[in-house]
Amino acid sequence: MSRRIKSALALLVGNAIGLLLASLLLAGFAIKPISFIVVVIVFTLVQVVAEPLILKLGEKKAPALKGGIALIVTFVGLLVTDLITAGLTVGGISNLLAATLLVWLGALIASIVLPIYVFTELREPKKKS
Repeated sequence: MSRRIKSALALLVGNAIGLLLASLLLAGFAIKPISFIVVVIVFTLVQVVAEPLILKLGEKKAPALKGGIALIVTFVGLLVTDLITAGLTVGGISNLLAATLLVWLGALIASIVLPIYVFTELREPKKKS
């Protein structure tokens, strides 16, 4: 399996863990079990598309936001996923803000732990050919 596929799988698993964490800890935040995979894929795709756009906009308009780009991308991902899928219910602005932190934290922890224990090839720097 190529490094790119493993990176994509690690991102999907990390987002799945973050979304599960939010659905377990927040009362109004719910993901329909039958829609879980679709929600994770849509959320991840929105993040992948939004991240370079938000990063570029942040560098030009508000360079101080550079450290918070991952949180902003997670917020946008949750908001857009809630709007375009029927399987995710955020449950209000306070849940959206709390879910942003929980999903970001869950995905962050997964992105640290997964390369150590599951995708060991992702720990090593990419070798130049």
